[in-house]
Amino acid sequence: MKRFNLTYKPFGDHSILIEWPSNIDENILYDILSFKKILKNHTFKQKVYVKHAYNSILISYSLTIDNIYNEILLLKQLYLSHKEDSKREVILWKIPVCYDEKYGIDLDEITKHKSLSKSRIIALHSKNIYTVYFIGFLPGFLYLGGLNKKLKAPRKSIPRLHIKKGAVAIGGNQTGVYPSNSPGGWNIIGNTPINFFNSNSNIPCFAKAGDKIQFIPISVEVYEDILIQVKQGTYQIESEVIHA
Repeated sequence: MKRFNLTYKPFGDHSILIEWPSNIDENILYDILSFKKILKNHTFKQKVYVKHAYNSILISYSLTIDNIYNEILLLKQLYLSHKEDSKREVILWKIPVCYDEKYGIDLDEITKHKSLSKSRIIALHSKNIYTVYFIGFLPGFLYLGGLNKKLKAPRKSIPRLHIKKGAVAIGGNQTGVYPSNSPGGWNIIGNTPINFFNSNSNIPCFAKAGDKIQFIPISVEVYEDILIQVKQGTYQIESEVIHA
């Protein structure tokens, strides 16, 4: 397994920030997730909280860290000793998306900016399989890697104050789904009728870091049918287990 040259930094009196190379890369992601698992299973002297982003892990301690340098030395030893699973199974979630102009309110703008037809944009966006790197910004908002470079589009200079729940969007070199009504500055190209976050569920967000996402184009009619099933609680997201 590849080892990365990590940096360890004090982050206030209660936290340590561990950083990988500044890239959106699956090898980095799975190394982070593997190390994060080790940290969560390790018995620290005090309670800790572990969070990760694209290329970092933040370990927050419940109390002030007595000796930051000894703690960093411990973390370095844990990293060098951890082993990644040789076989990695992840879930591929197939997300229905309606790209109709009714929902893809920025498709016209992107077609002009990229000199691509709407059908080509939809084909490129739905062809790729995306990786969930982490969840943030809003509960259930998945940060996805794997967008085709041809679809890279700058965020809007003036964000919208209201974006509809389920909006599928492109911002820079990323794509994602707004899990609730919210402000936002990404380019809206479609909408999905499914819920990405349910506070009443034992597992509020069905996906987790390391999982895969594929967007499946659907018609307005199918969208409305699925929306009814979602409201009735009968819709099941199609998924399969794959090797990453």
